[in-house]
Amino acid sequence: MDQGWDAADALDRTAGEASSGRSVMARAALLPVMRPRRWALLGCVGLLCLSGAVVAQRGPESLLPPGFDSAPAPTPAPKAAPNRAAAAEPAPVGATSTPVIQAIPKGASGPVAPRAPSVGPLAAGEGDIADTIDPDLLQQLIDSTKPKYDIPPASQRSLAEVGVIAEQDGGMASASTAMLSGDYIAKIIIGTKGPLVSRWGQILLRRALSSRLATPVGMNGADWAAIRAQTLLNIGEADAARMMVQEVDSGDYTPSLEDAAMGSFLATADPVGMCPITALTAAERDGPQWDMIRAICSAFTSDGPPAMSQLDRTMRHGAADKVDVLLAQKFAGAASTTRRAVKIEWTTVDNLTPWRYGMALATGLEPPADLMAKAGAPYYLLAARAPMLPLASRAAAADFAAARGVLSSAAMVDLYSQLYAQDDQGDEWAGRATKLRDAYTAASPDDRIKAIKSLWGDDSDPARTYSRRVLTAYAAARVLPSDAASADADALIASMLTAGLDRNALLWAPHVSLGSHAWGLLSLAAPSRTPVASDGLNAFYQDDNSKDALRSGFLLAGLMGLDRVSGSDASSYAGKLKIDMSRQTRWTHAIDEAAQSNNPALVAFLAGFGMQGSGWDKMTPVYLLHIVGALHKVGLDGEARMIAAEAIARV
Repeated sequence: MDQGWDAADALDRTAGEASSGRSVMARAALLPVMRPRRWALLGCVGLLCLSGAVVAQRGPESLLPPGFDSAPAPTPAPKAAPNRAAAAEPAPVGATSTPVIQAIPKGASGPVAPRAPSVGPLAAGEGDIADTIDPDLLQQLIDSTKPKYDIPPASQRSLAEVGVIAEQDGGMASASTAMLSGDYIAKIIIGTKGPLVSRWGQILLRRALSSRLATPVGMNGADWAAIRAQTLLNIGEADAARMMVQEVDSGDYTPSLEDAAMGSFLATADPVGMCPITALTAAERDGPQWDMIRAICSAFTSDGPPAMSQLDRTMRHGAADKVDVLLAQKFAGAASTTRRAVKIEWTTVDNLTPWRYGMALATGLEPPADLMAKAGAPYYLLAARAPMLPLASRAAAADFAAARGVLSSAAMVDLYSQLYAQDDQGDEWAGRATKLRDAYTAASPDDRIKAIKSLWGDDSDPARTYSRRVLTAYAAARVLPSDAASADADALIASMLTAGLDRNALLWAPHVSLGSHAWGLLSLAAPSRTPVASDGLNAFYQDDNSKDALRSGFLLAGLMGLDRVSGSDASSYAGKLKIDMSRQTRWTHAIDEAAQSNNPALVAFLAGFGMQGSGWDKMTPVYLLHIVGALHKVGLDGEARMIAAEAIARV
């Protein structure tokens, strides 16, 4: 059953020692996204450097104030020998020649101290003109040609720690990654490409990736942000990815962070967010997308060649597909004075790409439904949080995104509340919004349960069914537990646990039978460490109708990880299920060692790595045991309990 999971064996166990740190469970509000600033590139046009001799003029006109004309004439300097040693000698003591002070070139700042003139000219071939320039002035000229950004030195952010959520706001401890090998942690994070089988696993991984963590040993802070932002994009967390790339000053970007920023700003339909980057570190990046972004930025900043001309050139050269250029032209046209109508024809488009989807949303277009269906999950995850899309489109995408963990129960209720408040959403969505209202406000418990079950629908689409359970979590918590409603207890409890309402779910404990599905959920979700006896395990196994008794294997793995079953009972039950719970791989060794060192962030990263898959049938009880056990050991008990309960709820 562990086949297909040995990709974790490729991990390199070269990690250094990890500092310990306990994290607290908290929800972190997303910070507002800052608008891009305009940037200017200062340059130096040229310099004529004069030093040494003062050239006499014919018939000079005195520019000195009255009374200074009678000053004694300067004593001529002695003729210098044609060698460097003589040129370096100081002028005679009696000399009164006045040094020539050059004006500070435009773009330089601060006063420049005058330099004493040389005694005589250099012989041909004996020196470079740069040797005669004031070093301070030369440095200013060099600095003036570098890209500038308007962040004062005191406000520039350090790359020693990078992230969005600080520890005091619910993030992981910063020191968790301070002593880790950069190569080791990069392999884990880059290797997590998604999707994850667990909704709670995604919530945990998003929190860990977004935390403000110390830059690992041997890694650049910008690259540390880049690999986490890219993984957030891979699992559908576009908003968190965008905030991550914005945690680094634009002047400190590396190519990998530039690529992550391109994906993040396109996924959030804000291509103009790339403008500060294209004006600085990415100014020389090659590729059609970079060329088109630069043209768009020219349109919005009025800096550089006309945007439409640049995009026309890209179209003529065939550097990008026609629809990609047309989308860029349509967006740039919003800021351009060119009166040009751009029409997007989707009939010739075979597939969606991040560029096409992001630019379409940025221009107020919605890609056709057939292209969205063909593109699949990654684009539904983006659509669920896109405020420019119609509410019905977002609600349809939410039926997938909530099961993944991208949307919370509260966010789902907010979305349906907007559907209820508007009268033009069609009978289908208006009816569902009305049913959600009935689930909260119907007069009798039976009517509320009926409305809740109507929203769940059938089990033909597991992702949709689980997303609807996320939607009804708080409505399910309002149902009064009773023996009469015990037939629906397992589904109501599973719905409550999608939002972490474990204490509400425990109110059903007196009304569920030993060994039932609902009993298994409560045995794992309960905050207390009540041991489970073998009779309950055997009864659960007898009632298990899952393929290969996978649900029973997950129950055993969860109870073992939470230390809620004795060793003898666990061994006996594992033998009945024919599962070798002692099997080890490199990944299991890695997560166990991370837990032993009490490193919550590293445990969360390794747990995310181990939960990759399209469904819970791709997970094994052995891996679930090590995930739940490691989370429990480092103090992430809430996540451990919810992941264990989710496992048996979704099989």
